[in-house]
Amino acid sequence: MVLKHPPTPEPPREPAKKAEPSKEEQSQSPYSITVGKIYDGPLDLLLDLIRKQDIDIYDIPIAKITAQFLAYTEQLKQTDVDSAGEFIYTASLLIHIKSKMLLPREQSLIANGDMEDPRRELVERLLEHERFKAAAQMLLQKQQIEEATWTNPGIAEFKEEANSEREIAADTTDLVRVFQEILDRIKTRPILNVDAETVTVAQMLDYCKRRLVMEDRPISLRKLLANTHSQQALICMFLALLEMVRLQAVMLRQVQVGGDIIIKKSDNFDDVIADHAATVRDDWR
Repeated sequence: MVLKHPPTPEPPREPAKKAEPSKEEQSQSPYSITVGKIYDGPLDLLLDLIRKQDIDIYDIPIAKITAQFLAYTEQLKQTDVDSAGEFIYTASLLIHIKSKMLLPREQSLIANGDMEDPRRELVERLLEHERFKAAAQMLLQKQQIEEATWTNPGIAEFKEEANSEREIAADTTDLVRVFQEILDRIKTRPILNVDAETVTVAQMLDYCKRRLVMEDRPISLRKLLANTHSQQALICMFLALLEMVRLQAVMLRQVQVGGDIIIKKSDNFDDVIADHAATVRDDWR
């Protein structure tokens, strides 16, 4: 009798690995978008996500944008912990908006148009941020064009007196920073709006001129804005100061980096204001 050995069992086969999705397949995912730049803040990232995908800013697909924003924030936490905090806070706001939009809504309120869109405040902040960026970029481009085209002989008059306090030149980035800080502070204050404040850029331009003439000395930007409480008034003031800088009617200075901005009249302040008073257009009303 011949004893046969049982057949040797074959080793278990490893399950075939799932092929990694190609870049083309990844790009077709509704939650995938290439983000390859460094952003100044979370609003910059949100605007870029919206513009890259041609999304209507008044009808943001909050679930899709939140997923993309969280993916970027997760990458940022691994590379730049210090900057991630502001992005994480904004991510929590997006999740909160998303949860509110998932709640059932009363059909009667929807039919009457009384249901407030949870995205409204986010849209307003994005539009406001975009206006600030556009205004600063506009001035920067004008300065670059002027510097590349000719040298204004009036620039020599901008030199400080030898015995004046040492200061640092401020630019539009510093101006945007201070205004953004003040706007953020206004949003946290409880405000009772009795009558809507109506101001224009031309009015703020005239106000700045009168304050500088009346005080006849450099004035702090925060002091200039002490009685300005609405977002509209602040934005008009910002644009008015940009126009005065463009006309070289004033100079912006700082005592220290990141500090308050000091506004000074140039030596040809009166001539510039007089020449342009009749031609200043209120395009930002």
